[in-house]
Amino acid sequence: MAGIIILTVPSIAYGGTFLLSVLSGQFDMPLTDFQKSMFRAGHAHAGVLVILSLVTLLFVDHTIYKERVRWMLRSGFPFAAILISGGFFAAAIGNQLNQPNSMIWILWVGVAVFGISLVGLGLGLILSYKRH
Repeated sequence: MAGIIILTVPSIAYGGTFLLSVLSGQFDMPLTDFQKSMFRAGHAHAGVLVILSLVTLLFVDHTIYKERVRWMLRSGFPFAAILISGGFFAAAIGNQLNQPNSMIWILWVGVAVFGISLVGLGLGLILSYKRH
């Protein structure tokens, strides 16, 4: 899982360079301030959540859970990163948008997956500590 997550980093880096060129006016893409802020947020969340996904891998093996639940936790964090950052981008796609479009649901699904994964990992670590 760590290898797969690490392989997503070049695409995030490429997205950052593309975003920088769009925001600096090198591409003729008329974006509203709302769209620019959503694209920035999507890119920032991708980077931070991918790093967090890697860190959480170190903790999952210290939980009391069976392997199936551990696998769900290992995959939940990177899926949340994809959904949250993708939700920011998807919700801002359109001509001259000044508020999220109907695709904002992607972001909220990602937030739910992220929250469930966080609570699951936290509880698994606490319960594991009490058993040792």
